[in-house]
Amino acid sequence: MPAAAAGPDGAGSGSRARRGSVIVSVPAPRAPDDEVKHVTTPHRHLMVAILGALACATAQAQSGHSPAHHAATHAAGTPAEVPVPTAAGQAAFGAIQEVVRLLEADPDTDWTRVDIDALREHLVDMDEVTLRARTSRAEVDGGLRITVTGVGRTLEAIRRMVPAHARELDARHGWSVVASMRPDGVELVVTAADPVQVARIRGLGFMGLMVQGSHHRPHHLAIARGQRPH
Repeated sequence: MPAAAAGPDGAGSGSRARRGSVIVSVPAPRAPDDEVKHVTTPHRHLMVAILGALACATAQAQSGHSPAHHAATHAAGTPAEVPVPTAAGQAAFGAIQEVVRLLEADPDTDWTRVDIDALREHLVDMDEVTLRARTSRAEVDGGLRITVTGVGRTLEAIRRMVPAHARELDARHGWSVVASMRPDGVELVVTAADPVQVARIRGLGFMGLMVQGSHHRPHHLAIARGQRPH
């Protein structure tokens, strides 16, 4: 019998064998590279997709952010990781803001009597007395005499604040506190019998005496409620 005839491309194109009058075609074996591509490419895509999903999940877990958290953060308008300042930026502004929050949190607040403008005027008085009033001092027997003067808005603030605060201080720590009006301000005399308190009075001076006591914050709230504590 004649030998099988090779195809024009050799073994790579397959071969045919004659069996009697029938020609049988034998498929050429697939090259290894073709088989790898045919079998592994879909698996490779699947593995890439799985690894990518795992990487995203890990990154979200480490950052503490989920898609829902991210959407909520943008809806709020401020990224959650950005610190928010706690200072109001200006002392009087912050004091008024605090009082307003207290009033709003109190269900018994009588808004027909609330007077935030009066609180603002009082805070202006405090600013005038603290920063713009002129003072002179002289030691007296048992304590200190302080002359507080000013003009215009500062003089008005001195006359409102210093005598009122003198009444708050009188008899505190065994002190005697007397405020006398002058055409240009107020004269404040603070004395004590105890030598320790005498040294304390002299060391505190005008502003140290003015900040004595814990009545300032309740006083601010009372003004805002429409009361007149002095």
